[in-house]
This record gives sequence, structure tokens and C-alpha cells, in this order.
Amino acid sequence: MAVPSIPHKTPVALAVWRPARVPEPLISVIIPLASGEAEPHGLLSAMPDDVEIILARGGTRATSMNHAAAIAKGAHFWFVHADTRIKPEAIQALLGKLPREKATLCFDLRFDGGLFMRLTELGVLVRSRLLGLPFGDQALCLSRNAFRALGGYDERAIEGEDHLLVRKAHRAGLAVEPVGVTILTSARKYRRNGWFRTTWLHLRLTVRQTVLPLR
Repeated sequence: MAVPSIPHKTPVALAVWRPARVPEPLISVIIPLASGEAEPHGLLSAMPDDVEIILARGGTRATSMNHAAAIAKGAHFWFVHADTRIKPEAIQALLGKLPREKATLCFDLRFDGGLFMRLTELGVLVRSRLLGLPFGDQALCLSRNAFRALGGYDERAIEGEDHLLVRKAHRAGLAVEPVGVTILTSARKYRRNGWFRTTWLHLRLTVRQTVLPLR
């Protein structure tokens, strides 16, 4: 599946692939990329032909995803990180959950790391399933109407924009629903910064954003 590259003429550059025979697809897959980050060809090739794909490069993650969502045609927005690996059964499970207007859908997570990452996976399971607080690397999916009613991602947030969106969704009465399938993501941030330090930073951010009132 070819996705054309668009020169970086603006802070956020978009590359868009739309299925010719599906003017209003069920799903728009939105993939944020950092400046200079390679296109995730493995992830792109895993996507079915009848979805819209938007690569958003540059800016903060919040601004890039909001820019992509502003032009997206799909009835549902599926926000997928570039280092995510998705199998066909995960896509089929997501399709089986749609349409959902009053829910934020998320996946269970597995990391490509060792023993400590198994502990992280358990923490992710507790946080998302018991506390209803999935993070962005769990490939959040919600309807276009719900996303726009929530005002999109908070572009004032330097980090944790996904957590803030989920909190707004809770406040608006949108349930968090697990798709029931595991996706694989990279543990490189944990390897680069250390497991204990990264886990502590995530925990501190979660607590701070949970306690602070939404703006």
C-alpha cells in the first residue's frame, strides 16, 4: 500500500491515503511521526485496503494528531503509534466492536522486552481495565463525533495528551472498552532511559494529571 510523502512545508505535514471506492470509510488510521522518523512500512502493510491512513509528521503528538483528525473522513478515528505491530486478528476484533459512539476502545499491550516489561504489561492491564485509563500506545479508537465533541487532544499538554483525552471522555460519559486483543509495541524508551526511571515518570505523570482539574 503506497502512502505518498508530503514535503514539510508546515509544522505538521500530512501524508494521506484514501481508498478510491470508499469515500467515507469506517476507520481513519492516524499515525503520528516525529520529524525524521521513518514511515512504518510494516504497520502500513498490515492495514486493510478499505481504511483511510493519515501520517502526521512534526509538531507535538497532540498537534499532529489533531491536524490529521481535522481532515479525516472516517466514521471512527484509530490512533496508532508508529512502533506498533498489529496482526490481522487485532483489526478483525476492532471491526467487530464497531460502530461505537459512546465508547473509547483500547487494546491490551505487550512489549518486546524481558522480565521487567512483563511487570509493565501487568500494570497496563490494571490501569486500563480496572481504572479505565488506557494510554495512547494502546491504540485508542473512538468515533469522529465523540472525538470532535471532546475537542480533540489538548495541545497545551507537553506530554500525557492521551491520558487527558481519556479523562475528558470519562467526564462526557464515554466508557472505556477493551477490544480484547493484544498488540505489540517497542520497549525502546524503557531500554534507553531505564525501566525504573521510565516507570516512575509515567506513574508520576498519571497521578499528577488525575489529581489536577481538567482545563
